[in-house]
Amino acid sequence: MKALLIVDVQNDFCTGGALATKGGEEVAPVINAIADKFDLVVASKDWHPEKTIHFEKWPSHCVAGSHGAEFHADLNTEVIDQVVEKGTANLDDGYSAFEATNLDLSQYLKSKEIDTVYVCGIATDYCVLSSALDSQKQGFNTFVIKDAVRAVNLKEGDGDRALKQMEKAGCELVLSSQI
Repeated sequence: MKALLIVDVQNDFCTGGALATKGGEEVAPVINAIADKFDLVVASKDWHPEKTIHFEKWPSHCVAGSHGAEFHADLNTEVIDQVVEKGTANLDDGYSAFEATNLDLSQYLKSKEIDTVYVCGIATDYCVLSSALDSQKQGFNTFVIKDAVRAVNLKEGDGDRALKQMEKAGCELVLSSQI
């Protein structure tokens, strides 16, 4: 069985947000179009406390309960079966959805007989990268949906390098039209 893992499609990572990725909101319609092809849909949220060491590296973003931490309005949240929260502790970066504090994601997926995980969302070069690599390490067949991810690109090409890193680790890169 296969699951869709939607990573951090939140207001603060989209246009106008505190840590916007270029075209972040553009992943939402792609995700909406494919969500019904999966047995299970899980979405992660960056869910930071107001004070965290994470904000020494990044601007304040996705503070728990804030508008910026909510899913972007273009994302159809009705298809989401489970939400996992990450980055909730003041000493925790929480890049990977598998570092969720409200649920052991790997155990949850296995309890639902999931063997394949398709990863999409924001940001290719941080949270998508960490989530896909952890999915692969946990033994799931892992796919990254190239047209449903966006990168921060602090350095030009970071997103492309992250895709190559995921592929090298055994993740398969696909387009949404191939699902």
